[in-house]
Amino acid sequence: MKTSKTDPGTDARTLPAEIAYAMGSCSLGTVLVAGTSEGVAAVLLGDTIEAVVAELAQRFPGSALQWEPERLGAWLDRAVALVERPAAGFDAPLDVHGTAFQRLVWQALRGIPAGSTATYSDIAARVGRPGAVRAVAGACAANPVAIAVPCHRVVRSDGSLAGYRWGVERKRALLAREAVA
Repeated sequence: MKTSKTDPGTDARTLPAEIAYAMGSCSLGTVLVAGTSEGVAAVLLGDTIEAVVAELAQRFPGSALQWEPERLGAWLDRAVALVERPAAGFDAPLDVHGTAFQRLVWQALRGIPAGSTATYSDIAARVGRPGAVRAVAGACAANPVAIAVPCHRVVRSDGSLAGYRWGVERKRALLAREAVA
């Protein structure tokens, strides 16, 4: 993941002038992968093509969106494979930006193995901020790369499912697949 040399509480990145994207289908709906020359910048899940493209445009305001399925086909295939077979892993390079805290949380999330979960409190403790449980939830909600940074593996302290940016039913389905993988 990219790091910022600016204030640790801000994401002062410059949005790319162009962002390439490709879309496909998986058992959980439409999947969109977007990237730059540096790596995958977004993996989005949704019910419709229009919904995921609108989310991409919102995430990268002012960037020209370029449909490039040939260029991003391998990354798209990896994202779909990860949805269908969670043990496959996701080894594509990431080009995601966030605050210093968000990046710490996302790195901690990548350390949760498939088939396991952690609580928001666990993640807060792992990043050295045990009182920042709500901020961890906010970092999970800001995660731009569904499944590649597995925020779906974070649950409430009682083990129940909390919200998921791409829908609690998708979260439940991903966790169920990982439990049998």
